[in-house]
Formats: sequence, C-alpha cells, structure tokens
Amino acid sequence: CLSTTLPSVPLTRAHTFYFLFLLFHSSHGDVSFSFPEEMQRGSVIGNLAKDLGLEASALSGRKARINADGSGKRYCDLNARSGELIVADRIDREVLCGNKASCILKQEVVLENPLELHRINLHIQDVNDNAPLFKDDLIDLEIRESAVKGARFVIEEAHDADVGQNSVQQYLLKKNDNFVLSVGGNTVELVLDKELDREKESEMNLLLTALDGGSPRRSVVIHVTVLDANDNAPVFSKAVYKASLPENSPPDTIVINVRATDADEGVNGDVTYDFGHVSGNIISVFSISPVTGEIKVTGVTDFEEKASYEMRVEAKDGLGLTSYAKVIIDITDVNDNAPVINLKSLAYPVAENVSPGTEVGIINVQDRDSEKNGQVRCSIEQNVPFKLVPSIKNYYSLVTTEQLDRELVSDYNITISATDEGSPPLSSSKSVLLSVADINDNPPVFEEQSYSAYVSENNKAGCTLCSVSAQDPDWRQNGTVIYSLLPSEVNGASVSSYVSVNGDTGVIHAVRSFDYEHLRSFQVHVMARDNGSPPLSSNVSVSVFISDVNDNSPQILYPSPEVTRHLRKPQFEPNWPPASIRLISLKQTKH
Repeated sequence: CLSTTLPSVPLTRAHTFYFLFLLFHSSHGDVSFSFPEEMQRGSVIGNLAKDLGLEASALSGRKARINADGSGKRYCDLNARSGELIVADRIDREVLCGNKASCILKQEVVLENPLELHRINLHIQDVNDNAPLFKDDLIDLEIRESAVKGARFVIEEAHDADVGQNSVQQYLLKKNDNFVLSVGGNTVELVLDKELDREKESEMNLLLTALDGGSPRRSVVIHVTVLDANDNAPVFSKAVYKASLPENSPPDTIVINVRATDADEGVNGDVTYDFGHVSGNIISVFSISPVTGEIKVTGVTDFEEKASYEMRVEAKDGLGLTSYAKVIIDITDVNDNAPVINLKSLAYPVAENVSPGTEVGIINVQDRDSEKNGQVRCSIEQNVPFKLVPSIKNYYSLVTTEQLDRELVSDYNITISATDEGSPPLSSSKSVLLSVADINDNPPVFEEQSYSAYVSENNKAGCTLCSVSAQDPDWRQNGTVIYSLLPSEVNGASVSSYVSVNGDTGVIHAVRSFDYEHLRSFQVHVMARDNGSPPLSSNVSVSVFISDVNDNSPQILYPSPEVTRHLRKPQFEPNWPPASIRLISLKQTKH
C-alpha cells in the first residue's frame, strides 16, 4: 500500500484539513484512491499510470479513457500526458452517499490494443462542511407539574449531514434549576432533576446546543410549559417499520401504516403523526397522514437513483408528549431501462485481406437496471461476416468470421441488437457502418483472349489498327490500367518500329506504312498493368493481318526486251505470236 500526504486543500464552509492520500491495488486489479470531498476541479487525485505500472505516454497510445460504472456521470478525468487522475466535477459526499459511513464511487479505465479494463474505487472522505441542524428553531414541551423526578422527555436530536467525527459529537444544556441532559446512542432526553411547580414557574426556556467535530455550534431553545399531568407519551407498535415499494409506483400508492397508542384519555390521548427531521428528497416523494399515520407516494421513485429511504416518524399526543419510530422503505427494481449500446472503438476502414478472427471494433453495453433486469444479451441481426465475442464485463469484441472481399461487398451496415432478461424484456439496436479497404489483389483481365487487326497495305503512319481493353475490379490506383507493348521483333526490327499502343486507352496505331509484298502478317504482345503496389499485370496477343492492294502493273519477264528487238517478222503470220511468249505478272511473293 503506497501512501503520500496531500497538501491542505481549502474547502467551502469548513476549516482547512490535512488528509491522508491512499493509493493501492486490490487482488482483482482494482485501483483505489482515497481523497477528501469538495476538492476543486482539476485537483490531482493520484498518478494512475504509475499505479498501473505504465509509462504516461502509453496511456495516450492505448486510447486510455475513464468510464463511469453504470451511473453515466464521470467524476474524474485522465490526463493522458502525465498519467494523473484529476477531479472533473464537484464531489459532495453527502449528496452522493448520504449518511453512509463509507462512500465509494465506481469508475473504470479502459485501455485498448490490447483491451484492458481496470476498476477505480474512489473512496470519498468526509470533511466537516455541514453544521448540526435542529428540525425547528424552537421546541415546545408541555410538561405536567405532576411529573416525578427522573422523568424523561425525548428531544429530537440534531442532524448533521457529515459522518464520523464530523457528525454531531456532543450536546450541552445550559445550566438551569430543573433539568439535566441525558444522551445515549441516538437518543437525547431532558431528565427532570427537580420537580416542577406550576404556581411558582409556569414557563421556562432552556438552551440546548449541538456540537460536531468542528464549528460552528448550533443551538435550539426549548420552551417548557408546565401543565397538569399528561403522564403517558404515545407508544409505537414497532420500533422499526419496514416496507418494499416497486419503483415508478403511481401517486397515492399506500406504502405502510404506522400506529402509536397513548394510554391517556381525551386530548391527552389524541395522537398525531408527522415526519421527524428528514431530508427534502423524502418530503418530495412521501407524505404521512397526521391522523391515520398512513404513508403514501407523492413523487417519483426511481430505483436507479435511490434504492432505499430511511426516515423517522413522530407521534405526538394532544399535550405535546412525543415518541419516535424508524421507517425503512426499500425500492424494488422494475425493468424500465432499455440497454444502451456504445461504440467504443471501430477500425475504419478494414483491409479486405485481414484474416478471420481479426478484431475490428469494441462494443460496450450498459443497462441501469439490476439483477436479471440488467443482464443483457448482445447479437448481430443480419447475415454478415462478423460476430460479437464477449470480452470483459459488459464489453464485446466485433471480429471477422471469414475473408472479406471488397470487390463483392465494399460496405457493411451492421445492426447490433441488445436485449435484457427482464419481464417483459427491453431491447435496443445500433447500426454500425463498416467500410472495406481495397488491396491490390486482382490483375487486369482482357475482355478477349486474343485480338486480330486487319489493315490494307500502303496505310498511313498513325492509323488505328485495333483497340484492346482490360478491366481491373480493384479501386482507384489498384484498378487503374496502363497498356504497353512487350519487347519483341518483327523481321529483325523492334516491334515498336511497327506499332504503338496508347497507355491509357489501349488503342494500337501503325507506326509505318505496311507493304503486303514484303510482310503479310505479324504478332505483337500487349501488357495491361495496374497501378497498385506491387503492380499486377496480364498479357494478350494481337495478330495484325495486311491485305493486298493492286499497286503493281504487269511486267514481261520473257523474252527480255533486248531479245524482242532482234526478232524478225515470221514468214507465216498465222502462227504469230510464238507459243513460247507469255505475259507474267510482276507480282512477287516470298516463294
């Protein structure tokens, strides 16, 4: 257990105190801090990073944050740079815990990557910021002169919202001739030390002072009227009355009936009922009939706000003798709060190549109800490649169940449903939009397995031969296709001296004019490459066929022109021309 001493903290309505600051780990990983109430906002409670055994820089990297445990209100914040836990809102022990001896606020610190949850117990120490108060500034007592020495008269004690040494510690009764003070437990009594004589003194004023562990003192005047004997005070049938009441009970619901009897007759035996010294929130929720002692609901009861009420009930007879009983009303939970789904973390977007079982989000579910009413089942409604895996307490991990493919589904609208186990059950849902990030996992694919181009000889340089096209289903640069020629030769020359391809459109152009008599066909290979990293590619062959044009006139090969010039005219003309003379086309072939 590590302890350090806090410097004195100025507090409103109280003297300056020094408090022991305690910081310790529980056996279950809990972290506890002890500090005084009413510390100023921004005051340092302790160093959470040091207590968790972490460097302060690790808190920011792991997205450390403080969550309230069920109440929805955060009383402390985390300084991610220094690792210090600081006061975020006013902490008033009396408002939070009433007169409980121990006041503990539950908070949580959540760290991600990996996910960790640590409970923080804030032990709020009381400071003396409330003075003792009596219910009334003047207490009227009517006592018969027949009262014997030693008779006791109950005085309602003073109320101090503080606890322990800061609550009421002592009562002082100013010295007088007839009464002394008796204090035992929670009972304050005037004890008759000398018999009264109405004929000598029919009225008297006594001064009663209450003191707590600090200051200021508070006093009340007890006005005593001496009457003829009313020697029986009302007596309750029980010292403690207990009742249970479902939350959200409608107004005028009868909670319990208290009853006191007085052995006296007439006005001395008439009993009326009232609340003793109670807080304002009790008066706003319950009322008591002065005649019947019936306690009814007048306001709103909410189990999540307050689960139990404790009050004192006063019975007074007609001449002022009183007695008190305690009433405890337990509020029972009703399933009136639907679960609340909180998206704590989400990977956005998710790469399509993540392996099954990858955590892509963290879900937190809260239900303010208790027991079964607060137990929640969480599920994903539609058929998607994701599931919820219970993690710690009310946290779930959203994980993948199979390989994702952005080209099939690029976005998932996941609906998460939460249902409690109350009767009837309440449910809520939340939609989570998850985008799938592209990776370069698809090469370009040509629309044809091969392409053919036909062109007439004597074409113009730059004319279009054909167009190739490839599609890539990937996104953006991963799906951007660039075309190029693969190196090869045609008739001993580079293919690029014959054709070219437009890198953006895939259109193939002739670089030169073709001659059918020299080249009838040739083949080129085009590569389609995407712009991913690393790039993917595919190839296709393009066959170019050159068609003939009648661009050559006939030529006499035999006999040659020289021989023809020396030929003589034959003697017999009918046999002209000789059968050996033929006209042969000048068209040349490879053969």
